Amino acid sequence: MSTVLAVVAHPDDEVIGPGGTLAKHAKAGDEVHVLILADGKTSRADDPAPEASAAASAQEAADSAAVLGTAAVHRLDLADNQLDTYPLLTLAQQVSAVVERVAPHTVYTHHGGDLNVDHELTARACMIACRPHVSPVRWLLGFSTLSATDAGYAGRDPFVPAVYSDITDSLDRKLDAMRAYASELRDFPHPRSLKAITAQAELFGAHAGTAAAEAFSVLRGTWQP
Repeated sequence: MSTVLAVVAHPDDEVIGPGGTLAKHAKAGDEVHVLILADGKTSRADDPAPEASAAASAQEAADSAAVLGTAAVHRLDLADNQLDTYPLLTLAQQVSAVVERVAPHTVYTHHGGDLNVDHELTARACMIACRPHVSPVRWLLGFSTLSATDAGYAGRDPFVPAVYSDITDSLDRKLDAMRAYASELRDFPHPRSLKAITAQAELFGAHAGTAAAEAFSVLRGTWQP
């Protein structure tokens, strides 16, 4: 048994990225925590009531966490798509406070080359918070996020998987957890659709020789054979 933490920018990122792996951790008896930095709603110009939407999103996050078997969801409720208005030190300190409290062995966070600025800064803050000698973290892994990693452009670092997690037995739970985020789901071919999430899992699975998988880059790891 160990403790794991997913550090994500917005509600639903923890499902779209490592959701199947988090469900596997929970099933194995690991203590699973999620830290969400931004509220995920208040930047949307077409939303007539963003504060009410943010409150509804918080309930969706709680419902989704229950499906995955998450022990706790920690929220900072920072301004959505405006993490670049905060000093990086402030973001790192707030992430560090949760890392210190939770004491995870493994941390999952965004790929730093994502188009979305909140994803990029979440990854940077997480790398600072999880650096050696000041944190208990032994594995820091980066994941891709549909509609953000795939929207990157030439000149940004590509997502290069190094580790695959077989989620053949937890893909259905990942999809059920995503269904809890009804306000975030879109119709295919939008990347934030159940069909696209399934297709990506099957493609990663084909890379790894399994029916379904999630892919991770190794941002830092301490190997103890």
